[in-house]
Amino acid sequence: MTAERKSLPLAGIKVIDFGRYIAGPYCAALLADLGADVIRVEKVGGGEDRTILPLTSSGDGPMYLQMNRNKRAMTLDLSSPAGRAISRRLIEKADVVIANLPPRALARLGMDWDTVSAINPAAILVVATAFGLNGGYSDKVGFDTVGQAMSGAVHLTGTPEQPYRTPVQYVDIGTATACAYGVLAALIDRQKTGLGQLVEGSLLRTGVINTNALLLEEARTGIAREATANLGFTGAPVDIFQTTTGWVVLQVLGQPIFKRWCTMIGRPKLESDPRGTDDPTRGANAEFFSQIMREWCATRTREEVLDACAQARVPVAPVLSPREVIADPNITNAGHLVWGEVADEDALVPLAAPPIAFSAIDAAIRSPAPRLGAHTDSILRDLGYSETQVGLFREQGVV
Repeated sequence: MTAERKSLPLAGIKVIDFGRYIAGPYCAALLADLGADVIRVEKVGGGEDRTILPLTSSGDGPMYLQMNRNKRAMTLDLSSPAGRAISRRLIEKADVVIANLPPRALARLGMDWDTVSAINPAAILVVATAFGLNGGYSDKVGFDTVGQAMSGAVHLTGTPEQPYRTPVQYVDIGTATACAYGVLAALIDRQKTGLGQLVEGSLLRTGVINTNALLLEEARTGIAREATANLGFTGAPVDIFQTTTGWVVLQVLGQPIFKRWCTMIGRPKLESDPRGTDDPTRGANAEFFSQIMREWCATRTREEVLDACAQARVPVAPVLSPREVIADPNITNAGHLVWGEVADEDALVPLAAPPIAFSAIDAAIRSPAPRLGAHTDSILRDLGYSETQVGLFREQGVV
């Protein structure tokens, strides 16, 4: 779990994480990975995101464990006057404030840009919303599937008769990562100006980034693409194929790979077939090429297909179940998963490593996601509150 000590570029940076679910908390986790002192602030009874699919003895769920490593935690009733005063003091001392809430909620809780910048002109406020702070949708709420659905991605997934969303929250994770990138840029800018700024991300913005190439194509050609199950839009065979022992995904793109694929399956004459002239032509005849590959895979094991493709240098991968992912030693050995601790328990869980590996920066998971309010008292003392005041806050239900 521990790495050889390297530099922590965000050491000394104080981050207040008022976020919930994924976009805000994961942005804060990425900053914590780089050494920032991140305080997660949640409701006195715990945030809604803490207990989704409870795993631990205290009821913490997998999303919470992933999104809140390397943080300290406190509880706070932001609806009370005393809670708002504590929140103000947190903002006064912060370098970065993170709040993924709709505009009205931001204003009501005193976390909008005008309020935060008035309290602390050097603070960087990170806001991640569903649709953005401007435009007709700004006050609407939504989760990851907002970005999937309204970017065109869901329309192009599944079949024309049945669109599919993906249960993998790539829009949320992408938004969080983009916000962390924005914080780093804003910190560099603050070194020059001494002033903070608003960093805004949204699920819809992230969604259209992911589908932008297809949007460009539509704008220029009017091609009106529809979902094609697992077939590729351009190139073939691009599909998911069943072997005798499991599934594989194959992507044949470009003439060199296509020629190697033809040789691999023992069909060299396909190279001169008019349906295989180039990627767009093969895409238009995708089912023809997929059927050939289905038949070739149908009599082979998954390992035989993977080995043959590796020898021919044809892009392929096994379709792994979650159980197979965590059991694959290559994934762990490469550092993609880190078997980390759970707070106050002996169990280890597979946590995704920070997204970037550095040669001289210690981007690492150093501590597990904290139990509810684990650091409330120490954080309040750091803010200048006395033991008596902290005790009173507890009696009043402020923390």
